[in-house]
Amino acid sequence: MTDGKDFREDIQRIGGLVQEIESIADPAVRAATKNLVQSLMDLHGAALEKALDIVAEAGEPGMAIIDRLGRDSLVSSVLVLYGLHPEDLESRVVKAVDRVRPQLRKQGCEVELLSVNEGAILLRVETGSHTCGSTAKTVQATLEGAIYDAAPDLTSLVIEGEKKPASGFVALDKLMVGVAGSQIVINPAAVLEPHGAD
Repeated sequence: MTDGKDFREDIQRIGGLVQEIESIADPAVRAATKNLVQSLMDLHGAALEKALDIVAEAGEPGMAIIDRLGRDSLVSSVLVLYGLHPEDLESRVVKAVDRVRPQLRKQGCEVELLSVNEGAILLRVETGSHTCGSTAKTVQATLEGAIYDAAPDLTSLVIEGEKKPASGFVALDKLMVGVAGSQIVINPAAVLEPHGAD
């Protein structure tokens, strides 16, 4: 069974083969090869569209099947390729973000979809003050994987990062000015400092 990563690798391989077609020296052979590829794409696209029409004729059960096909990563990618996916790009991105949100929260991160504009996707990730670099990279990889699987037709993906201010914890040495006898003298300025200020 092919997963999203395999599909992306297949697409990259196909892209390489298309570049090889473009480099064929003989213009007639190059044009004939491109026509062959386009004809196959047109035939497959028409067959897929007809298959979806037939399934849709079954009414509500058919639409449930089409919805399920749209959620399968491999089938979804092919439907996107042919412009036949039952959901638009923004809906797919929203669902992908919602799907990974609980996993990101477990790592102390929040994600917000800022915009989807003509295929350009802008996200903001807010990480906790104690998030390490490896966690940030894992979060980015998780988000990218989910978005690219759901929306291989995107034109760009930008993930902005933002650190949360430090938690309400104030280090004891910042609170203490000194010890007077057996009493600890509290520094009121440290208590009033905005959390996260250095």
